[in-house]
Amino acid sequence: MMLLNVLLTQQPAPDYAKPDSSLSPSYFEVLEQNSHIIYPAVAILTLVIIAAGILQAWRTQDLDGLQKNEFKRAIVNELRRNISGMPGDQLAKSVGLDRLKTNRLLEQMQQEGLVVSHTNSQRLTVWRIRGASPEPSVRKY
Repeated sequence: MMLLNVLLTQQPAPDYAKPDSSLSPSYFEVLEQNSHIIYPAVAILTLVIIAAGILQAWRTQDLDGLQKNEFKRAIVNELRRNISGMPGDQLAKSVGLDRLKTNRLLEQMQQEGLVVSHTNSQRLTVWRIRGASPEPSVRKY
């Protein structure tokens, strides 16, 4: 034990200086001292920005009232030309609207009582004007 103390006292103390890259800017100290405030605030800000982006994208996908009425009129005219009904995909192509937006409009029109739908044996939902022909399940042969 005594030998160890003698050896340790004989070695010169290292002349240690911090390298230039280890000097931390003052903002790191601010971050370390206030991390309990800064990081939750950044997380909340990120969530708010993401929610705002989702809401903005959701609003831009909706059609305004005038466009909805024009597309509804085009859908009604197309269904009048095809009294037996048309699948939603064909209606979307014929009126020039996205398939999902067309289906959303058709469901809205069904709630309003303008159109009716049924699923055929090929599992396609066929849309037609209400009252144009009897319901497929009511037809008598």
